[in-house]
Amino acid sequence: MKKLICKDDFWEMFPDCRIGIVVCRGMNNVYQNNEDEYEQIIREGEQKGLTFLTEPNFTDNRVIKVWREAYMKFKTKKGARCSIEALMKRISKENHLGTINPIVDIYNSVSLSYAMPCGGEDIDCMEGDLLLTKADGSEPFCVIGSDENEPPFPGELVYKDNGGAVCRCWTWRESKRTMLTEDTKNAMLCCELVDPDRYEELLQVLEDLKREVESRLGAQCEIKILDREHPEAELM
Repeated sequence: MKKLICKDDFWEMFPDCRIGIVVCRGMNNVYQNNEDEYEQIIREGEQKGLTFLTEPNFTDNRVIKVWREAYMKFKTKKGARCSIEALMKRISKENHLGTINPIVDIYNSVSLSYAMPCGGEDIDCMEGDLLLTKADGSEPFCVIGSDENEPPFPGELVYKDNGGAVCRCWTWRESKRTMLTEDTKNAMLCCELVDPDRYEELLQVLEDLKREVESRLGAQCEIKILDREHPEAELM
């Protein structure tokens, strides 16, 4: 049995946070001669995402500002930002996202549609439980696209398992070891919420992810929400 466990040191920093996950089992993560359909849902997500950018100064937009403030509470690599900021910055410059594989395209489109961070990991590639906690600095980490070991800083907030760091700076960069690929059958999709006023939108994000993965990829999906009173959830 594998679990996602948010440790006490995380809740001490973010007592009001919610971690929403969708556990997806038995999916077929391969394009069925329909990559253009996924490109279309990404474009639709981009258009919805632009509606959240109402302030002339990019960092004054609430969906960016709340994450900038969150990242000031723990040690980060210089220039590290929440994944949603990177996506929103990209579309603000009219730089379209490309397709990657079906489940990644799905979570990118949903992430943009609600201006909330979404990510995903291959459960079968995890080594033991997945922890959201502060790093001690010894955790091996190779970012997607690289073979160089770039371990987190001591005190950096990470997702990690027995094999090392899985995502650095909370939502910034993911490990290639647990990345979602066409071979992925069982996945954990995740959306982190630091703005309590958007809880209902978090629920909609999770419902959208569940619906899309079930209908498009044939998976069986289950939604779970972690908070300080419910700090862990079973994955497999």
